[in-house]
Amino acid sequence: MAVRSGRLSRSADFERVYRRGRSQGNRHLVLYSFPRGAGDGDGPRLGVSVGRKVGGAVERNRVKRLLREAFRARAADLPADHDFVVVARPAAGELAERGGLAGVAAALDELLGSAEGGNGESPS
Repeated sequence: MAVRSGRLSRSADFERVYRRGRSQGNRHLVLYSFPRGAGDGDGPRLGVSVGRKVGGAVERNRVKRLLREAFRARAADLPADHDFVVVARPAAGELAERGGLAGVAAALDELLGSAEGGNGESPS
């Protein structure tokens, strides 16, 4: 996955995934997924949203970097025609601080595994 082509960057892309995609969550993250359509794109794309409740700028950027790396490692196993948006909940900052990449990857893997099954339930 190329660095920039594998990311959602436009506001319209985020809105489409939020409004029309499926969502599921855990204590640390909420994952939205939306199929773009057959033959549209080079692989799965990721958008990351980390609000100020997660922590200061340094902590938010660390969470974003860890999420992108965890997604990159798993991208080959995901459907190539899907867009994903990960929203970090306030507990994600603590997870990144204590668990590092392994902790963030485990939380993301839990949601990505559910997304592949696709039950379509909203986050609790």
